[in-house]
Amino acid sequence: MKKDEKSKKEDTIPKTLPLLPLRDTVMFPYMVIPLFVGRKSSIEGIEYALARDRKMILVTQKEPEKESPKPKDLYDVGTVAMVVRMLKLPDERIKILVQGIKKARVAKYVKDNPFYMVDIEPLEAPSEPEITLKLEAMMRNIKDQMDKIISLGRIIPPDVLVMTDTLESPGKLSDLIISNLGLKVEETQAILEVTDPIERLKRLSELLNRELELMAMQQEIQTEAKEKMSKAQRDYFLREQLRAIQKELGEVDEKMVEIDEFKEKIGKSLMPPKVEEEARRQLKRLERMNPDATEASMIRTYLEWLVELPWNKETADNLDIKEAHDVLEEDHYNLEKVKNRILEYLAVRKLKKRMKGPILCFTGPPGVGKTSLGKSIARALGREFVRLSLGGIRDEAEIRGHRRTYVGALPGRIVQGLRQAGSSNPVFMMDEIDKIGADFRGDPAAALLEVLDPEQNNEFSDHYLGVPLDLSNVMFITTANLVDPIPSALKDRMEIIPISGYTDEEKVKIAEKYLIPRQLEENGINGNHLSISNRAVFKIISEYTREAGLRNLEREIAAICRKVARNLAEGDERKFRVGTENLHKYLGASKFPREMEQLKNQVGVATGLAWTQAGGEIITIEATLMKGKGSLTLTGQLGDVMQESAKAALSYTRSRTKELGLGNDIFSKTDIHVHVPAGAIPKDGPSAGITMAAALISALTGVPIKKDVAMTGEITLRGRILPIGGIKEKILAAKRAGIKTVLVPALNKKDLEELPPAVKRGLEFVFTETIDQVLDKFLTKRLKKRTAKR
Repeated sequence: MKKDEKSKKEDTIPKTLPLLPLRDTVMFPYMVIPLFVGRKSSIEGIEYALARDRKMILVTQKEPEKESPKPKDLYDVGTVAMVVRMLKLPDERIKILVQGIKKARVAKYVKDNPFYMVDIEPLEAPSEPEITLKLEAMMRNIKDQMDKIISLGRIIPPDVLVMTDTLESPGKLSDLIISNLGLKVEETQAILEVTDPIERLKRLSELLNRELELMAMQQEIQTEAKEKMSKAQRDYFLREQLRAIQKELGEVDEKMVEIDEFKEKIGKSLMPPKVEEEARRQLKRLERMNPDATEASMIRTYLEWLVELPWNKETADNLDIKEAHDVLEEDHYNLEKVKNRILEYLAVRKLKKRMKGPILCFTGPPGVGKTSLGKSIARALGREFVRLSLGGIRDEAEIRGHRRTYVGALPGRIVQGLRQAGSSNPVFMMDEIDKIGADFRGDPAAALLEVLDPEQNNEFSDHYLGVPLDLSNVMFITTANLVDPIPSALKDRMEIIPISGYTDEEKVKIAEKYLIPRQLEENGINGNHLSISNRAVFKIISEYTREAGLRNLEREIAAICRKVARNLAEGDERKFRVGTENLHKYLGASKFPREMEQLKNQVGVATGLAWTQAGGEIITIEATLMKGKGSLTLTGQLGDVMQESAKAALSYTRSRTKELGLGNDIFSKTDIHVHVPAGAIPKDGPSAGITMAAALISALTGVPIKKDVAMTGEITLRGRILPIGGIKEKILAAKRAGIKTVLVPALNKKDLEELPPAVKRGLEFVFTETIDQVLDKFLTKRLKKRTAKR
């Protein structure tokens, strides 16, 4: 067959052809590509074409993953191609070599089994346009864009590059380039469907520009990543070289030594499984980090806290109850209730090995030994002692710690105290729990709810640690001067143990046994240089101090010791003896002369008993009468409750005019003024009601009140006397002031039964339900009822 006849035969395209779906390739005219075919229907279609004129139409699938595409899954425009060669492969697939002939559109699907047969409409390309300057510039621009793409790393076959340089046809040039760029199927198919060569060239130029921008951005990202990687690799190689050099020189890598130390400490710390898992996870992070990184320093500090906490380190409790009793007796005088509570805890601990630590709260005035009692309890139990002052704390993070993300973050005071103690069962004392504040940083008292709850504190969560911490073995002791400011939820979690003030006799004993020996030692002298008689100590207590505790007493004893130390330092080595007769030479004149010795029986002046944070105090209430219109004046900086008590006392007195022998018009012609001295000090509370009533009755009747009688109790309009609190402190104040008789509400009789005999010795207690019952107890003479004539 002649050559021109053969070419003519190849150009003849039948109207109906088998269709071959392509997954991710778009076929162009004049394009020769190999294809691997595995679908049975496609293989049968190829065999059909080979048996006839070798022609097929190749159409691309819209979705490459579909195994059996339907007509709607195929594009309409494809390329008629000739199967040049076929090769059967061992895996039942075939490899064919196809050459594109002409673009065509699928007009109709004739049959679909066993393969697709379609009617086609060849797409006639317009005649080649004349090469103008503009068209030539466009073609050169596209060739330059190709060169740039190749320079940015896109791999193009060399023979394609040669052909692009020699091609002068814009249509063939665009088809050749687009078929070898490897763009998305949608973009390539869109250009295939354009028949106008100049339009195709424009679309190609836009795609090439976009591809250039993408490749330039990609190269920039790769360059940046490569630079970072190169630096990291360089640092790695340098560190490895440094490690090798150090090994040759016998030196060690500090980072690896630190990692190994942490591993060893974690193994020895006996952490719970969850904590150990977290510690090892953080250690792996540290191992991967640069030692100079900021986060590495943070992780290092965190691991140091974890390994230094006493997770399972406990001190053995001293379960010898007699020995513990001796220690408590040695350190503190009296306080039997507290000592018995500690011994009870030891007894239960001896019978039951594992038990939750008690939460105790010592309440009482300053200076009675609440804090020192905590140290004594720790010594008796054989435990470590940790003290935390809560006074003025306003930040919740002080209890729970800061989160590790903050700069300078630290665990809370609880965790710091355990680290300081070095054991998981110390005696942990929290001082001044009634003086915790709250502001925008949170409420520390709310954070203490979990700490001071035996049912919850076995998994205490500190914000810094982020792992559960067992506090159930810790013995928490809190102290407070007042119980009222403590939040009720927190108060409910603690066992309140009140510690009242000391009697004068107890103070003398404590001074003899503890205070004087301690001050002698602290001032560098001993018993051969100074002796202080018990009578002198008693005088110091009664005339130089006024307190429930012992701090001022110890200061006065220290002042005596300092003066003796100065005389010794100046060469006077005789023994100094301090008694009542020469006490003023060391301490000056009495600061608080005994009040009752200076008073006489007076009209309208009654002595009451008050409770303060520093213990009990006596107060004097004065009432006087003036001509007027029946007004009542109250002075002395009285609170609302105390003012109401004065008004109730006046109303009661007015309701008893007949029984008190008063005239009917006395209240309408008389102004009454009630004053409580020490006017600069705020006063409040209902317990002065009976005292105000006594002062009013005395002023109205003109009968003096006995100077050695003190009274306390709340009064009602009908004269009933209601119970009050702070009985022991008030009784101690009466005893210090030399009172002989104390009027007490009958309902407080049970409170007096708990007082030690030494406190009640020398006092007469009168229990009263109404004020009518005790008029003759505080007035110097019996009242006469008003006669009919009067």
